[in-house]
Amino acid sequence: MRAVQVAKPGADFELVDRPVPQPGHWQVLVRTAACGVCHSDVMTKDGMAGAYPRTPGHEVAGTVEAVGDGVAQWQVGQRVGIGWFGGACFTCTPCREGDFISCRAARVTGLSADGGYAEYVLAPADALAAIPDELSDVEAAPLMCAGVTCFNGLRGSGARAGDLVAVVGLGGLGHLGVQFANKMGFEVVAIARGEEKGEFARQLGAHHYLDSTVVDVAAELARLGGARAVLSTVTSSAATTATVGGLRPRGRLVVIGVPTEPLQVSAADLILASRLVAGHASGTGMDSEDTLRFAALTGVRPIVETLPMAEANRGYARMMAGQARFRIVLTTR
Repeated sequence: MRAVQVAKPGADFELVDRPVPQPGHWQVLVRTAACGVCHSDVMTKDGMAGAYPRTPGHEVAGTVEAVGDGVAQWQVGQRVGIGWFGGACFTCTPCREGDFISCRAARVTGLSADGGYAEYVLAPADALAAIPDELSDVEAAPLMCAGVTCFNGLRGSGARAGDLVAVVGLGGLGHLGVQFANKMGFEVVAIARGEEKGEFARQLGAHHYLDSTVVDVAAELARLGGARAVLSTVTSSAATTATVGGLRPRGRLVVIGVPTEPLQVSAADLILASRLVAGHASGTGMDSEDTLRFAALTGVRPIVETLPMAEANRGYARMMAGQARFRIVLTTR
């Protein structure tokens, strides 16, 4: 099979030939049709993988090619996705409590094991999600990380239908966050830089748009009644924390983007209105399946650019430069 690998930390992606792996106990071999390029792939490229060479990619969509012994829930030919969640150990304390995404083994597709920048990928059976017929492989792939992170972050935010919910950023995560928030029945505020993005935000389903370069975001959220939840998808700590004062009492700031600088939040802003700041991990295979089913049902779709797998370096460079509109998806066929 063809695979794209990082030979050593910091190296460029290179296309190589490898033997097709065979599934062992509780493993599934998936033939990759599409794999999204995610900002988290920088972890593999820059040296955080468990071993090298390593094939990145944790937004995988394809079909089951073969199953190992002990696998009963997946059938050859079935369409499936694989996300960030690379399987649970089932023995650590979080797993025993049913919190599999917090498994201490920290198995991550494309980081602790080879991922989807390849024609075939192995994964444990509990990492897979069934893809509905209504979604193409290219549509499904980004939902396995960007999608489930937004979907799960919103449904775990404490907000209920009709509540005011803000999404910070309109990029690879944010353009999905606004769509999910609208379809969940929230009154949606999109926050980004530049008035020209307002019409796009409304097309995605935002009821309000705030240009953070010209308004006081917290004051505007407060004027609208205060946000029950804010989903921050950006890498700017200042843009993230600028929303805290606009949360209503007991409102929650959910951080799913990874700012390059530490978050600086006033203790008074938290204490006086009992506000919360929470991080949020992506989700298990079942969470991803919920995301895919919800997207298929409601019409949520990622906006993507496709490239052949051999152009992984180009796709990664576009993503890192912020030029992707809005997710890069590599295809194998």
